[in-house]
Formats: sequence, C-alpha cells, structure tokens
Amino acid sequence: MAKKSKKSLPASGAGLVRYFEDETAGPKLSPNQVIIAVIVLALLCIALRFTY
Repeated sequence: MAKKSKKSLPASGAGLVRYFEDETAGPKLSPNQVIIAVIVLALLCIALRFTY
C-alpha cells in the first residue's frame, strides 16, 4: 500500500485581502446617473447611425 503524506493546507483565510478599506480618488456616481448616461450614449449612437 502507498504511504500517505501528511501535508497540511494553509488556513483558508490566510490570503484574503480587504479591498473596501481604501477609498480611491475618482468620480462618485450613483446607479441612476450611470443608467442615464448609458441611455443617453445609446440614443446618441442610434441617432448617429441613422444620420450617416
């Protein structure tokens, strides 16, 4: 029979990094602003598609 090696795995939480502790500089947009910007951009693309 083969010998079993007793290798232990590292603790499961050892490699976790907390990304939400640091505040990054940049624009703060609400979800509503993002949705409105996407709709405006889509309408602009549609309008340009039909004008040329």
